[in-house]
Amino acid sequence: MSEGGSSLRGRMAARWSRAETTVTKGLLLAVFVVGLVAQFVKPVGDALEGKTYIGGALLSIVGYVLYAEVLRLNTAHDTQREAARRLHETVRRLSDEVRDLTARLRPQSGEEATAQQLMEECAQTVRQGGAVQLWGMCFTGETFVEPLRRVLEDLPPDPSRSVSVRILVPDFTRPIEVPGLVRDADGKLADAPGFRRYLVEKITGYERGLGTMRGRMLRKAQGTLSVEFRAVHMSPFLKLYVIGDEVVFEGIYDKIDVRPDEYRAPVSAPSRSGADDDQLLDLIGHGSLLTRWSRYDGERGRDVVARRRAFFSILWDAAKPVRPESVHEGAGA
Repeated sequence: MSEGGSSLRGRMAARWSRAETTVTKGLLLAVFVVGLVAQFVKPVGDALEGKTYIGGALLSIVGYVLYAEVLRLNTAHDTQREAARRLHETVRRLSDEVRDLTARLRPQSGEEATAQQLMEECAQTVRQGGAVQLWGMCFTGETFVEPLRRVLEDLPPDPSRSVSVRILVPDFTRPIEVPGLVRDADGKLADAPGFRRYLVEKITGYERGLGTMRGRMLRKAQGTLSVEFRAVHMSPFLKLYVIGDEVVFEGIYDKIDVRPDEYRAPVSAPSRSGADDDQLLDLIGHGSLLTRWSRYDGERGRDVVARRRAFFSILWDAAKPVRPESVHEGAGA
């Protein structure tokens, strides 16, 4: 059937639907008037006497009207039920899309993640309340401790909250070659004591800054906070962050920066031949990608989380508190 024919039929059906009620009411009113007149006007009453067909017609009209009304109500009910079904389907589809989008945005076990995603997950865990453990193996703590301090500042009140923070850093109070100096004479690595002093000052500054949050959280009824920094003699190649016993983020310091050693202490005596041309070799972790592991994402995830937690715990037990006063120059100062 052509589109014009369908449109014409639709318009005719709509017109009849609007006129049907009026016509039916008119017929019923006419029958009522005739019956009323027949009651008081004898010729009309005599003419209608015994006319059973008229009564049958009247009953047919009433039945038709009742049938049409029931049909209209059923149609309206079916339409409402269909609309409810479509709404339910739409809500279910949107819910599925939201869940899929959330799953794509949240890294799963073994998937790459960013430092921002790490802090978002830390913030979400801490805001939930209860006892929370946050562990970090860092270079100095700059990319973890400072964002964590801002998270703690914005926590909602919850006196029952308990947050335990452990930060493990390299022991820069002892000579180390990475980070260190690249000797211009032979290209060998050597200790950079001036740079080590600078790193120890940064670490103790981050420790003090995070420690000040203890009193602030108590005053604002945000919960209790314990903070401890320890140092172990190692080069800072690995980045490791543990959220409770459920999630681990890990990565590496995958960028090397070689630049002049601006931390060298000035000396009055003539320096070693070529020492002024030594370069500082530093490790950079800003922007490094992390890998997220969760104990809820399969056997592989559970195994990695358990092993990384055990690894951190062993190093933590072997580490010592950070002591900036114990920095010594080491050989070649």
